[in-house]
Amino acid sequence: MNASSNATRWLVVAAVVAWALAGQLLSRHHIDLLNFAAILAVGGLGVGLLLGQCGIVNLAQASFYGIGAYASAYCTTVLGWPALAGAAAGLLASAALAAAGLLASAALAAAIGLPVLRLGGFFLALATLAVGSIANVLFFEWDWLTGGTLGIGGIPKLSLFGFLLDTPERYYYFAWPLVALLLWLVDNLVKGRPGLAMRAMRDAAPAAQVLGIDMHRLTTAMFVLSAMLGSLAGSLFAHYVSFVSVQSFTVERSIVFLLVPVVAGARSTYGVGIGALFVSLVPELLSGLGDFHQVLFGAVLVLVVTLMPGGIMGGLAGMVGRLHRRSFGRTQNPALKEVR
Repeated sequence: MNASSNATRWLVVAAVVAWALAGQLLSRHHIDLLNFAAILAVGGLGVGLLLGQCGIVNLAQASFYGIGAYASAYCTTVLGWPALAGAAAGLLASAALAAAGLLASAALAAAIGLPVLRLGGFFLALATLAVGSIANVLFFEWDWLTGGTLGIGGIPKLSLFGFLLDTPERYYYFAWPLVALLLWLVDNLVKGRPGLAMRAMRDAAPAAQVLGIDMHRLTTAMFVLSAMLGSLAGSLFAHYVSFVSVQSFTVERSIVFLLVPVVAGARSTYGVGIGALFVSLVPELLSGLGDFHQVLFGAVLVLVVTLMPGGIMGGLAGMVGRLHRRSFGRTQNPALKEVR
């Protein structure tokens, strides 16, 4: 156990050192990719929380991503608010829409009838897909607010305590520590009583109801938290690229957010960072092969899901477990022989 803890500590130290050096040694293009991976990790964290802990598929994350981006863009360029105030407005709007969407879904399910209610997660997944599709249409139609196909430009860069994050390198050293903080906070939530209630709801819903868990309230709270993470990702995106348009908030973007926890391992909180790096960097590595690289990326995804059903983190955990058992067996065999 001590050896495992020491190995984990050294792995964390190595990761921090590699992260610090990457900002100095990599090209601007690669730092850009890492920054987009950090933004993807924030949004994917919300999707992974619902998928891994509650068993809910969220296909509306791009809509909350867009709300955060447009709120930051509109509040800073039109209203002249500070960047942090615009991000806060996006968070509040996403939370309100998430709660309203869940209430509407529940009401519609009740109107259709009890057979639909038994589908539970499938119906909710379709409802989130509908929310995402409707939001994308509204982003197009409400050009007075979103700029339509022209988008909104001139979004100011983030500034923290007078320090302007106006270069990819500066943003890199801000974004990834923020990702680490959010991963730590969500991991603490998952390991606490709310996490236990979520897993009970996911694995044994009838038993959770018997134990007095308010499943609707818990689902609403987690969906709102997921939406707020998506909105935060959108605000980070808007202030990094200084331009937003409807092409960035399609349903396909929601699928990309969903890929992050699926590839990493839906039940692994810290794996979201690795999943975001995989989804961001692997297509870039394959892009040198021309248009065929999209087919190859799809094949790689199929291989990962097939060979590692628990995701990359699940596969790594299995490898470490096998190595530990082999090492433990080698150290124990001589002692057993001596006893005999």
